Amino acid sequence: MPSEPTDLRTGFPKPEADRAIASAAREESFQTTLVPELVACRCADAPNDVALVIENETITYGELGRRADRIARLLRSWGVGPDTLVGLCVERSAAFVIAALGILQSGGAYVPMDPAYPDERLAFMLKDAQPTVLVTEQRLSQRLPAGKWRTLRLDADMQQMANHSMFAAECCAGAENLAYVIYTSGSTGRPKGVQITHNNLLNLVFWHRQEFGVNSDDRASQLASPGFDAAVWELWPYLAAGASVHLADDATRSQPEALRDWLVSQRITIGFVPTPLAERMITLKWPLGTTLRTLLTGADTLHGYPPPSLPFVLVNNYGPTECTVVATSCPVPPNEHHAVLPPIGRPISNVEIFILDERLHPVPLGTTGEIYIGGAGVGRGYLNSPEQTAAKFIANTFEPKSNARLYRTGDLACYLPDGQISFRGRADDQIKIRGYRIEPNEIVATLNEHPSVQASVVVARERPGTDKYLVAYVVLSPDTQLAATALRDFLSRRLPEYMVPPVFVQLQSIPLNANGKVNTATLPVPDVENNIVNEVLLAPRPVVEERLMHILARLLGVGEVGVNDNFFLLGGHSLLAAQLLASVRDVFSVDLPLRTIFDSPTIAGLSVEIERSLLTHVDSMTPDEVTRALADSQAQG
Repeated sequence: MPSEPTDLRTGFPKPEADRAIASAAREESFQTTLVPELVACRCADAPNDVALVIENETITYGELGRRADRIARLLRSWGVGPDTLVGLCVERSAAFVIAALGILQSGGAYVPMDPAYPDERLAFMLKDAQPTVLVTEQRLSQRLPAGKWRTLRLDADMQQMANHSMFAAECCAGAENLAYVIYTSGSTGRPKGVQITHNNLLNLVFWHRQEFGVNSDDRASQLASPGFDAAVWELWPYLAAGASVHLADDATRSQPEALRDWLVSQRITIGFVPTPLAERMITLKWPLGTTLRTLLTGADTLHGYPPPSLPFVLVNNYGPTECTVVATSCPVPPNEHHAVLPPIGRPISNVEIFILDERLHPVPLGTTGEIYIGGAGVGRGYLNSPEQTAAKFIANTFEPKSNARLYRTGDLACYLPDGQISFRGRADDQIKIRGYRIEPNEIVATLNEHPSVQASVVVARERPGTDKYLVAYVVLSPDTQLAATALRDFLSRRLPEYMVPPVFVQLQSIPLNANGKVNTATLPVPDVENNIVNEVLLAPRPVVEERLMHILARLLGVGEVGVNDNFFLLGGHSLLAAQLLASVRDVFSVDLPLRTIFDSPTIAGLSVEIERSLLTHVDSMTPDEVTRALADSQAQG
């Protein structure tokens, strides 16, 4: 039996009494204060306090407020107001934060567009959102299509912003107006924009600040890309509290050891890291006296428990983008027995979790059902998609006299005896890869646009000891020969890097079951025989390339790797890049920065960097002597 009182309507544990009291107090705040106003108060009250830190750049709250106000006033003069969408295509940086705040202060809603996305995806987002204004930078604006929107280039239109340097009036948006729209992978083959209101965002901010005791002395980390909803969570609760937000550089934010050292050196007190990275970081040795007290994680299933020696609390979190980042949360205690996965916790303040069967009836405690989320975190729905909104955002039948809605997540879970929730997987084909939510149908729809592809199916598979990866099974047109690089290049021009499968398998036909659906159980496991390979697979030449080929093939789980194959198009990503560099260090005794993989992502290019590093440290040796020494090292194992 549960240890907490039970809701007689649903059979679910009730939230604690003190949480209900706190929620009531926050409800009053919702009527008077929005997030941009909270940040503006910090800018006015403590202008000399540090707001943002990135590498050698420090921005105070006073500077943050002045720069955001200029943007806000200019946007208002261009017609931006409540429920007006403003595209924001800027790399993860201080400029992104300042522009997002300026958009919120203008009363508009920002639409983050990650410049790392392919041009075609950015163009689709702009066409779908039809923003009134697009905020970007000069070099990025050249990649973006023209439209009815006006364009503000942060680095080129300085004079226009300077002409609006007076302090902006209070935010003219209301609690039910939009704060932001984030695009996620769509099951219909196109990304869909999730609409989140100020009220939704306020609930997240107030819960977070109280739950984790955030105040102006805190130093928070920021790692997530602009288009990932975790970035919302990494910014606004801290800026609203007057804390400082520290942005890690790209090389640091994805490498466990480097990120640990950065967190320690920056004296970070609270931060978020995606689940795959957190699982690696809790196994590291942390120095005594680290200031980190809380490490938040989420976006994927957590498999491990922290060791008793970990000097901070690990907190597991769950929540879809449609429900404002976080819906449930709990600290994860040390546990030597890993047979049971860590729970995803209890609902956060003002959020309800219903676990229902196919008839929308509550399932008994301990029985698996689908998660439905209600309460203050549930967003408005999908932009320009009333059909999808109606299918996923349904009436809350447990509150028939209100207009409350439930979001149907597609996630499976059950309530545990102690009132916490155990995640049990998906009810559909949705996939999580490195924390990113992926609808395979979006990849399939794009792949089927290739003129040589008749049909396809995409699934996730796992390599022992590594993350899940995508496999695309394709049926090609008769008498067609197609290289894997052609398929990857085709998808890379349309989809983000994390949605491009590293492996392609050719089939004569897609296997179906008796109901006419894809029989995924009969799809063959990728191997050397069925993989679609590249047209020209150059053999390795020097010993460095040969050794790297073996390292990469083992790491990526593929049969063959050519010297000119791109690491990232083969399925590599930042976490695997860190493992690759660790292997390079072990084999060649060379320390290369993570940036090397991004600059030289092929065996040929990486070999040059290794040899250059070796020659720098052993300048008395000739290249031939280095080659012979490496050959001797290889012969000795």
